[in-house]
Amino acid sequence: MLMPRCCGSGSKPRLLLLLVVVVLVVVSVAESNKGDPYNLRISCGARYDTRTPSSTTLWSRDFGYTGGKIADAARTSFIVPPLPTLRYFPLSEGSKNCYSVNYIRRGRYQVRFFFAVIKADNDMTGSKIQKVEPLFDISIEGTPIYSMKPGWSSDDDQAFVEAIVFIEGGSISSCFHSSGHGDPAILTVEILQMDDNAYKSDPTTILRTAKRLSCGNGKPAFDMDYNGNHWGGDRLWFPIKTFGQNSDKSISTESDIVRATVSPNFYPEQIYQSAISSTNADPNLSFQMEIEPKYNYSIWLHFSEIYPSVTTVGSRVFDVLVNGDTLFTSVDIIRMTGKTNAALVLQKTYEATGKALMITLRPKNGSHAIINAIEIFQIIPMESKTIREEVKALQNLKKALGLPLRIGWNGDPCVPQQYPWTGVDCEYNHKTKSWVIDGIGLNNQALRGVLPNSLFKLRHLLKLNLSGNDIQGAIPYSLGIISTLEVLDLSYNKLNGSIPESFGRLTKLKILNLNENSLSGKVPASLGARLVHRASFNFTDNTGLCGIPGLPSCGPHLSIGAKIGIVVAALFLIIICVICCWKRNQNIARVQKMTATSHAPYAKARTHFNRDVQMTTSKQKHQQHLHQHHGYNQPRSPEREPRLLP
Repeated sequence: MLMPRCCGSGSKPRLLLLLVVVVLVVVSVAESNKGDPYNLRISCGARYDTRTPSSTTLWSRDFGYTGGKIADAARTSFIVPPLPTLRYFPLSEGSKNCYSVNYIRRGRYQVRFFFAVIKADNDMTGSKIQKVEPLFDISIEGTPIYSMKPGWSSDDDQAFVEAIVFIEGGSISSCFHSSGHGDPAILTVEILQMDDNAYKSDPTTILRTAKRLSCGNGKPAFDMDYNGNHWGGDRLWFPIKTFGQNSDKSISTESDIVRATVSPNFYPEQIYQSAISSTNADPNLSFQMEIEPKYNYSIWLHFSEIYPSVTTVGSRVFDVLVNGDTLFTSVDIIRMTGKTNAALVLQKTYEATGKALMITLRPKNGSHAIINAIEIFQIIPMESKTIREEVKALQNLKKALGLPLRIGWNGDPCVPQQYPWTGVDCEYNHKTKSWVIDGIGLNNQALRGVLPNSLFKLRHLLKLNLSGNDIQGAIPYSLGIISTLEVLDLSYNKLNGSIPESFGRLTKLKILNLNENSLSGKVPASLGARLVHRASFNFTDNTGLCGIPGLPSCGPHLSIGAKIGIVVAALFLIIICVICCWKRNQNIARVQKMTATSHAPYAKARTHFNRDVQMTTSKQKHQQHLHQHHGYNQPRSPEREPRLLP
């Protein structure tokens, strides 16, 4: 029996090879069809879109993202984009102010902020008034990522903050928190989409850029300056020609570097065309920086064998240590890449215990150590967020009551934990692994408006205090659905209407203050029963309330439907009466009109005839009465008989 050739044993390798080719083609097509990444660059305080003079970079106008105020900007560094305005956030408008950008695609993003100070003004004498640099904290999606340090305005390395974060989609919120040392001032906000697999980081963490160095290079540059792939973001590479003490040297090449601009990180080729190499003065190559202890750090080391005399395997072998701990052993660039002028990236996560991080390259064989670029990221676990529907409920309350700017209420209500919303208490729910709202205290805040129905979405609320404001309207029925409520204080407002029957469901209610309002109607009997369980209720100074001990007794209690029925019936009777009166008046008017216009002789004669008949009949009845009561029995005289006809 002949077996088809395509199914023979020799065809299996060909089928496997064909399958690999198909997969590679599909991946390549998918990559080419990805289109352009989402990029948004905001020039803070700008009223119009603009482009920086030194490049074609488009900066969008700053509209509809946040609050704060606009001022002229003074550049603090040549790295900072040359833009004329900034946005700052006075503490009087709340301790937390956020840039919230909606309609964000799901994916990984590079988020970066550049800072500046408010441009100095002239005083009355014409002298410059120096603005003090503000110190503030920065968070992304409720997770603190950095605290501005004194002297940042004169340090290129601190003129910006950058992080890589994975966004599930929908929106991204970046907040600036005043620490009481000046007002946060922001020059630019950049949100740049990267490849979803960039930097292999956990989606539940944020990578804050702690250091990014291009070794052996002489000037700072962005990926955009290197014509880098947009899916790699737009990283800023700081130049460093020496690690110090003149014990090393910088080298470079103009040769092409292979395997540099590849997915998912898409590094620009230029960072591999320069390097720092150790010398005989010190065979070890070391770099040290300050870090925050008790964090994990993601370390990315970039290598390419660009030294002309190193061309074979084993010609250069070295170990990589961090704070004395071996991270990589026997690194041989040519052996690991297969050739010279090829990019090699090594990555490891390191748990730091001290305040310094030292990277040491220690030669083991052959030539000295070499390194082309360094990236160090602080790994920050993302904070759990507040349940979305509860956040929306608070946002509705903010809108309904017109919360003043000083109260804030921007970003996430519960995180960062050191910057919760004013008057909001939070609790971490271990079941849902999220934050919930368990208390609101906005008493005596001069709030105006009507309580929204969406309050029932605060399903974990224990305390609600809105006393001493100017809140009007009825108490929402939905407020009685919050079964967890223990304290409710709505006293000293202008609430009207009745107490909702749903309040009878609040079996955990211990304190209920509704005094000093304009409430009326019967208090739900179930609330009266709660008094037996040592609950404290205050209904005083509501002249219309009745029905429980301590309040006037109620008359016949009608339901709302009955009251509506009575009103409808009364209106119906009024309409019937109006119609009858109108008909009667119409008939009278018609008769009067007919009488006034009747002048014909026959009509007059007929009228006289009717009158004579009536008079004769009356006279006969009178005579009969006399005979019956006075004994008269005389015969009638013919002459006295009325003559009915002539």
